[in-house]
Amino acid sequence: MLLSVRDLTRRYAGLMAVDSVSMDVVPGTIHAVIGPNGAGKTTLFNLISGLVAPSAGTITLDGTAITTRPANERATLGLGRTFQNIRVFGAMTVLENALTGLNARPVPGLGATLLRLPSFRRHERAAVAQARAALVQVGLQDRADLPAGALPYGDHRRLEIARAMAAAPRLLLLDEPAAGLNPAETTALAVLVRQLRDAGTTILLVEHDMWFVMDISDVVTVLNFGRRIFEGPPAAVRQEPVVIEAYLGPKVAARLAAGQKVGRGV
Repeated sequence: MLLSVRDLTRRYAGLMAVDSVSMDVVPGTIHAVIGPNGAGKTTLFNLISGLVAPSAGTITLDGTAITTRPANERATLGLGRTFQNIRVFGAMTVLENALTGLNARPVPGLGATLLRLPSFRRHERAAVAQARAALVQVGLQDRADLPAGALPYGDHRRLEIARAMAAAPRLLLLDEPAAGLNPAETTALAVLVRQLRDAGTTILLVEHDMWFVMDISDVVTVLNFGRRIFEGPPAAVRQEPVVIEAYLGPKVAARLAAGQKVGRGV
């Protein structure tokens, strides 16, 4: 398994945000986490990415225990992440934004940097090449020199993904990547996420757009009140009575089963 989560728990005073969740993410898959608002999805992401410390449980990335490791170390081990709220630096260029995704990687020493020694210049050239390659992956290579603030909203989402991909993660966490996108942009994003998976990046995502989830996911984990209530392929999830009762509702489940698009907010 690329990612193994065992009995992961996070308590906030009297609130159990994540309650003994166990989950495995298989290499080369798109694995979605869904559930109602307050189900613990974002907290689970924060625990996996190292932004929040667990109250109990363990996290393993490709056989390496990362439960107590800081976020920057998890990044160097191959874990990347985007956020629900876009964090683009509007005054910087698109390329400069992508370069910020490499800030967790080791850099030459202070002396080499100040004196711009050959080791620093090699590092700088390699970083720029990685950032440009990430822009190619998301289709923004022709806009590398534009101010990021000039991009439309949908391209901001792509730029966030490029920034995470610049470090060549083995596991990419996408936190509500379709939020705010129109139907055409959502369809294009689904194509992009599949392309990233097919190129070798395993995807773990949280999303409320059920058409998007059911269209691209190999496995779906369903949370409710911090607990895992079901896990399986999309076809099983949309037919599972406990999922329909807790989250989808019968009308949405029927529309998904019929192959109809269902937007956010279900």
